[in-house]
Amino acid sequence: MIHMMKPSSTLLGLCMVWSSAIGEELDFNREIRPILAANCFECHGPDEESRKGKLRLDLGGAEALENGEVIARILTDDPYDIMPPPKANKTLNRDQIAKLRAWIESGAEYEEHWAFVKPARPELPERDEWARNEIDAFVAKRLNVEKLEPSPAADPYALIRRVYLDLTGLLPTPEEADAFANSTDPQALEKAVDELLKSPRYGERWARPWLDLARYADSNGYEKDRPRSIWPYRDWVIRALNDDKPFDQFSIEQIAGDMLPNATIDQQIATGFHRNTMLNEEGGIDPLEYRFHAVVDRVLTTGTTWMGLTTGCAQCHTHKYDPITHTDYFGLFALLNNAEEPDLEVWDETLLKKQSEVEEKIRSLESQLLTKTSPQKVNAWIDSEREKAVPWKVIEPISWETSLPKLELEEDGAIFASGDFTKRDVYTLRFELEDSEPITAIRLEVLPDARLPARGPGRSYYEGRDGDFF
Repeated sequence: MIHMMKPSSTLLGLCMVWSSAIGEELDFNREIRPILAANCFECHGPDEESRKGKLRLDLGGAEALENGEVIARILTDDPYDIMPPPKANKTLNRDQIAKLRAWIESGAEYEEHWAFVKPARPELPERDEWARNEIDAFVAKRLNVEKLEPSPAADPYALIRRVYLDLTGLLPTPEEADAFANSTDPQALEKAVDELLKSPRYGERWARPWLDLARYADSNGYEKDRPRSIWPYRDWVIRALNDDKPFDQFSIEQIAGDMLPNATIDQQIATGFHRNTMLNEEGGIDPLEYRFHAVVDRVLTTGTTWMGLTTGCAQCHTHKYDPITHTDYFGLFALLNNAEEPDLEVWDETLLKKQSEVEEKIRSLESQLLTKTSPQKVNAWIDSEREKAVPWKVIEPISWETSLPKLELEEDGAIFASGDFTKRDVYTLRFELEDSEPITAIRLEVLPDARLPARGPGRSYYEGRDGDFF
């Protein structure tokens, strides 16, 4: 039960002094929510089982905030009434108390979790005389609050060194540093920045933090930790940054680039973001079990990277602190589980050009050969070969089912297998046969995939291995 009491006059006076130094504005998510989360939510938060005094402080509208009960309990020096209680081993410092007091006096307004708040451009503070740009204006405002003077301007060598390290992660050469330091051009810094932004090294430098989020690795992890060929995704991220790809497109292509209409090879490569899960190649594994682990990893990574939320807890129960329910979690799980895991052949542009030239040369030679041979002789040979051939007939199944892979009936009657594969896949096909045509033989024709000339016939569960149909 919460009682009203008179707070200590010393603490109250102290809090009022500190409150006046807080400033005119408090950011709830940055300054208030962390204080409440660290000191109050354990007993007065979303968990109904541990909630005390029927008081909930993680949502707005608590009467105890409006009528001053909460601040009174914080300010009292009575060991039986003070909050947080001594047994919690948590103590609010003067700055935290002042911020809570100022927040409550201003109306105790709550804000949504920052991940759900659309970013807004802040109002530009009034510039000090030394401020050269908008960033300086914000720095100056904070320095004035802290009653600090700005540091002296950096010398040219220190400045160009910082610029190079920030944008490319590399130091300037002595010649580049000297050229900048000795330049009399007032736009020298801006020009140096523009040149570095055009450098391929810029994308390489800033791809690293994103590749960490994508848990990029050149090997599979787990037991054997064999190498994986996913470097085209790494290069895609570098190119995207160097090309200044808009963030919305950058996100869409990585989450679902292969599902876009007429998806390009580049957009398919972008989905490497979610192909970076670890792969277990141990002999006794269950592929479906490790597909589950892969999707769990994707849900966690999507939540952290794009939503700024911890989704992992909701795998087992509705989340206490982030607004993710158990049902929400498995809805996202189902979305990310609704995908195939195809092998994607990425060809070198130089090799593709060479292949095109060779194929054109073959077509030219074949054309010349036919023009030198009598058309009558060619047709006669074709007719004779047809007479000797067995009259095979392609029959199409009326239904099919598999252990895991996806089967599709193509226009020419071929059955195309795609998606995920296990070590031993079973395909069951049913046909409707005509009684009037006796069957004397059945032939199973196993075709390589023309779209993947380096694979087949058949598909393989193991990454990088050619088809192993037998």
